[in-house]
Amino acid sequence: MTQVFADISMSLDGYITGPNDSVDNPLGDEGERLHEWVVGLKGWRAQHGMEGGTEDRASELMEEAFSRSGSFVMGRRMFDAGEQPWGEEPPFRGPVFVVTHRAHADIVKRGGTTFVFVTDGIEEALRRAKEAAGDKDVSVAGGAAVIQQLLAAGLLDELQIHLVPLLLGDGVPLFGSMPPGLRELESTRVLTSPGVTHLLLRPAR
Repeated sequence: MTQVFADISMSLDGYITGPNDSVDNPLGDEGERLHEWVVGLKGWRAQHGMEGGTEDRASELMEEAFSRSGSFVMGRRMFDAGEQPWGEEPPFRGPVFVVTHRAHADIVKRGGTTFVFVTDGIEEALRRAKEAAGDKDVSVAGGAAVIQQLLAAGLLDELQIHLVPLLLGDGVPLFGSMPPGLRELESTRVLTSPGVTHLLLRPAR
């Protein structure tokens, strides 16, 4: 059965970007420090067409996330911020369904990535992503609003947070705009690697 999972880095005070994030400054001020732990890993570098890198459990986590992903869902804000840095050969290498209010023709990139813009809401984007994933899973690539919506609707099966011991003080909070109501998550795995703790969580059913 197709699983829907999100995999994201977060600061100790709950932010996934630093302050003053924008299309020109997509991770916000100092936000790139949230991802310092991953850029040297072999599993991450290989997906981005780069050679070398460290081989350890954190690298294996990256390889696992990429290998299980048959399709992706993301918000329009994330697409707008990432389009230029990702370049002509984005790391997704599969269909990416972008939740948006602004219609746009599909964008086909080198390496197998196609951005499909869905204007009928997140549930329709998820339905199409599940169809496209085949026997693999759907990866929720962000941002925070998409993850919040899926959590609130009970549509997210798994959330892996890479918790970085950094206090950003401001930025985009992963959970800051969740609607009221108690939600319980079950911790199913905790791993540590240099500069980060990996928390695997499942919404309690």
